[in-house]
Amino acid sequence: MNFTESLTKHIDKLVGTLKSEEDLKEVLKRKLTKKELKVFIAIEEGKSIQETMELIKDDEERVEELYKVACKKVNQEKIKKELVDL
Repeated sequence: MNFTESLTKHIDKLVGTLKSEEDLKEVLKRKLTKKELKVFIAIEEGKSIQETMELIKDDEERVEELYKVACKKVNQEKIKKELVDL
């Protein structure tokens, strides 16, 4: 998965350049719950909702909610600061 591409797509008003792929992955691991991270990665990799539901053993509504929450979190200023090289 290309974290840079995915995050660029979801972050509004990105100031600066994103860190390396490895650093981005580490920040996301710290800031998102395990399920949020799994869902975010699965959907960004192009997996279907059905595949994602099986991955986290939950229903469609929960998958959509986790993805929405993950996207909101990456837009929080304090998290954006950690994702960017200044």
